[in-house]
Amino acid sequence: MAAARATGGGSTAGRLAGLAGLAALPAVVLGIFFVLPVSGMVARGLVDDGALDLAGVLEVLGRPRTGRVLWFTVWSSAVATTVAVALGLPAAYALYRLRWPGRRVVRACLLVPFVLPTVVVGVAFRQLLGEAGPLGFLGLDGTARAILAGLVFFNVAVVIRGVGAAWESLDARPGEAAAALGASPGHVFRTVTWPQLRPAVVSSASVVFLFCATAFGVVLTLGGLRYASVETEIYLLTVQRLDLQAAAALSIVQLLAVTALLLLAARLRAVPDPTVARRSVPPRRPRRTDVVPLAVTGLLLAFVALPVAALVTGSLQPDGPDGGWSLEAYRALDGRGTAPGQGGTALVVPVTEALVTSLRTAVDATWMALLLGGLLALLLTRRSRSRTERRVRSVLDGLFMLPLGVSAVTLGFGFLITLDEPPLDLRDSPLLIPLAQALVALPLVVRTLVPVLGGVDDRLRQAAQSLGAGPVRTLVTVDLPVAWRPLLAAGGFAFAVSLGEFGATSFLARPDDPTLPVVIFRLIGRPGPLNDEMAMAASVVLAGTTALVMLLVERLRVPSVGAL
Repeated sequence: MAAARATGGGSTAGRLAGLAGLAALPAVVLGIFFVLPVSGMVARGLVDDGALDLAGVLEVLGRPRTGRVLWFTVWSSAVATTVAVALGLPAAYALYRLRWPGRRVVRACLLVPFVLPTVVVGVAFRQLLGEAGPLGFLGLDGTARAILAGLVFFNVAVVIRGVGAAWESLDARPGEAAAALGASPGHVFRTVTWPQLRPAVVSSASVVFLFCATAFGVVLTLGGLRYASVETEIYLLTVQRLDLQAAAALSIVQLLAVTALLLLAARLRAVPDPTVARRSVPPRRPRRTDVVPLAVTGLLLAFVALPVAALVTGSLQPDGPDGGWSLEAYRALDGRGTAPGQGGTALVVPVTEALVTSLRTAVDATWMALLLGGLLALLLTRRSRSRTERRVRSVLDGLFMLPLGVSAVTLGFGFLITLDEPPLDLRDSPLLIPLAQALVALPLVVRTLVPVLGGVDDRLRQAAQSLGAGPVRTLVTVDLPVAWRPLLAAGGFAFAVSLGEFGATSFLARPDDPTLPVVIFRLIGRPGPLNDEMAMAASVVLAGTTALVMLLVERLRVPSVGAL
């Protein structure tokens, strides 16, 4: 018995050592490039003359403007989440339970807004709702309703993807049995379908609320100085008012709220309804009773297409609808503000150079996110054989999800104030922006790979090891054949997210070497000849590049892409 216990203890110690080995690199990266900058930013605001100044923080939280910012953040997030769920549920049903021509194309089109750069979304809605825009007569430009529309546009894909994947695998037989007994479609949905879907709906809604509460580019572009969320207020306090204490106080509030939401989402994700039967169900042809979800899907497609169409049209009509079509704005993208005929524009570098910078940065961020995310996915999906292992894995899972919700502005500014002294003087390092973007994309990569690797039967790995295969060969022969396609999809997803990242990059990009989202924000922030038109043209270029990447990812048909 003693020998057995000794052997078991040694085995447990060995497994924990392997766990630590896999977690070492991601933990070091997270510690240096996330915990250190965020804690540095928070400490900068909490500590005054070497002493903790909680009274100052409470004074900031008691300001009337802080109360208005917090209220607007909660209100706009709650309303946008409600609308996104109301529109996303019928669309998820139509796209995942029904079979009709063009279904995959529509599904891919509705996924694209989620990875569009937030600055592009803001520019597109400004063009759609502005005085000269197609929907300018509605008078929504510069209102809270415009911000809500932008948030719903950006996040409805999360509901469609999350709920659709759950709905696709629901066993239809209980509902069919209830219908055969005389239950109406509404009664079947309330008593049979909804209880099975509820965990996926609540989980998706909590993630959408999280994204809305931390939205930056959409609120900054559409809200200006009139409307501010916690995220944009941190940016304004840091950049314009240099009030670091107030920014730190809001960062703390945001960090606590995000942690609570992530814990809630993890709990909802980890406790599925045990009574739900899951199996592969082929989609069926639409019936007369499916008119409503199909109509909502059509309206949603129009809602997604309208801002994009307004953006493309606006970039080709620099003098308005009566001025005819022109490529003038696109030709101007190849110059600088100091070039002949472009004096006064905010274009410091040609857009082609900024696009190359964005692509190069996104490539670096992608391989970093894949390396770290792959190691984490392997670590999280290995079978736990003790309570200690399960706890360690659960803690690591939660820790590496934190970058998902922490302010990118806090992260970017934290980089500047903490990574500026030896041996971590990295302000001029070309890898600094890719590292920040990789941390933003990391949770998405992990959530794409974990369901796939978690579905691999652990007995296959044990069989390979019993035949003499080492850990690397087991990985290559058992896991890689299953995971290569999701790995490519996760890489594409990380690439698209990095391409449009703006919050942290706006702090870290050098003035003479900006990324494309930074160039677009500079163009719309500086009135002048051609600036608006060039911002729209540059947005079209960036949106087209991102959409192309996502269409390629969609062709890989990996259900877990974008799952959170």
